[in-house]
Amino acid sequence: MSAATTLSRIGFIGAGRVAQTLASAFSRTNYRVVAVSSRNEANLAGFRARCPGDVAVGSPQEVVDQSSIVFLTVSDDAISSVCASLRWHPGITVVHCSGATEIAALQSAQDAGASIGAFHPMQMFTNPDVALAGLPGCTVGIEAHGELLDDLHDLARAINCIPLSLPPGVRPLYHASAYYVGPFLIALLKEGVKLWQRFGATERQAMDAMVPLLQGTVAAVMDGGLARGMGGCVARGDIGTIQKHLDALENCDASAAGLYRELAIRNIPLALERGSLSPDSARKIEELLQR
Repeated sequence: MSAATTLSRIGFIGAGRVAQTLASAFSRTNYRVVAVSSRNEANLAGFRARCPGDVAVGSPQEVVDQSSIVFLTVSDDAISSVCASLRWHPGITVVHCSGATEIAALQSAQDAGASIGAFHPMQMFTNPDVALAGLPGCTVGIEAHGELLDDLHDLARAINCIPLSLPPGVRPLYHASAYYVGPFLIALLKEGVKLWQRFGATERQAMDAMVPLLQGTVAAVMDGGLARGMGGCVARGDIGTIQKHLDALENCDASAAGLYRELAIRNIPLALERGSLSPDSARKIEELLQR
């Protein structure tokens, strides 16, 4: 039996940005979104606008009773308590969409005979419409057992995502990795913006300059890999430029200089792997950065 048959009726408990994005994506496939529950009227309005059709709005238990698979798209800390508050039964599946939460949070449903799993798209969900446009090609971290694992892989492929099976116990580490290219990347962009503002530029001017550079960096990495895609003064062994950077940063923001040192040190192994930096130059750069 195909996943589109066994998981044909999709319900959501929670109607926030993740739910709105996934419901909109699923509604364009052979899967059918049949029910949703939320105490937030604004979220419900956004959900129904993005998921046209006959979607019942009711209590969390009504969602369970009408669905073959229920997505618990509530806050991470609420997953276990919401799950435990509902009556589950054999033949139904419940999954959460948390990156860091283990599927043991759904143990009460499994004890009642339900199948449990996790379905986490590696995507930013600040705006459901933007997230929906970026969904194709993104990886979905999936954890489940038996036939459900295959069914969730099919579900991910149906919305043009790339399924990735996660072994038990790695979810916090897997989720932490995403922060380096998600929230932490935004923090780095903000650091760059602050430096531009030092010489009178606006945030928009800084972003107009840095985002194309970011896009070019991603393109270079996708083409050549991490090491070969890296440029810059560390990769070139340009000690004089590194010293100028440090002098300028120390004069305006010591904490920014400290962040620069930490990141530049982590560039050194990549530059050595790239073959553009000699071991002797690598040693001199590391000594400079660690002073």
